[in-house]
Amino acid sequence: MNNRPPMRVQVRLPGANPPPVDRRRLLVIAGIWLLSLVLAVLGGCWLGAPRDAQGQRLQAAEKRADAVQAQLTELRQKQATLEASDRISRAANTEVQSSLAERDEEIAGLRADVAFYERLVGSTSQRKGLNTHSIEFSPESAGTWQYAVVLTQNLNRGAISQGQMRFTVEGVKNGKLATISWDELHQRSKVPGQDYSFRYFQQLTGSVMLPTDFTPQRVRVTLGSGAGGTTQVFDWKQAGATASKGE
Repeated sequence: MNNRPPMRVQVRLPGANPPPVDRRRLLVIAGIWLLSLVLAVLGGCWLGAPRDAQGQRLQAAEKRADAVQAQLTELRQKQATLEASDRISRAANTEVQSSLAERDEEIAGLRADVAFYERLVGSTSQRKGLNTHSIEFSPESAGTWQYAVVLTQNLNRGAISQGQMRFTVEGVKNGKLATISWDELHQRSKVPGQDYSFRYFQQLTGSVMLPTDFTPQRVRVTLGSGAGGTTQVFDWKQAGATASKGE
């Protein structure tokens, strides 16, 4: 016969305390659960901390970028304002300089006129009869040339000089000497001379046309007509200077 230990049956009454082994098991399970909870909390804090720091750094960087962008916009606005002010200043300065140059030129012209009048009517001025004092030419936009002829006389201050003025232009055309007549200068035939009538001086103005293939060298001005006329020759490059006497 086999010697087996006898079977034991444990009967637990309601309200009775659990045995020590069950209590230890429950304590172990509870400890493991608490430990896992603590580890979960610590892990969340450990993982969340870098994200919070990164978020703070990101927010700080965004704020800094916004501040720099605002400063850049402000600087661009200031630059645009300064550039506009500089353009206005340069334009105003250019206008002032141009105005000053015009005034200087006007003053120089007036002084020249005063000197001319003083020489003409002064007590020490040389007495001359009818005379072409100067002739000047300036190009016009239409391809024509505007002329200004100043006539004078102070020999007989009580007399009035009357007559007609004409001039011809001498130069080179197609490699040959040529003279452009008064009619050719006006591109018409039988053009009358320009009338003058004055006691001391008079300025005559008008426009003429020179041929495109013509190089002017001298201007020959004739006053009056017939045997009583006078002729004076001016160098084209020095138009306005004292004339040389013609034949």
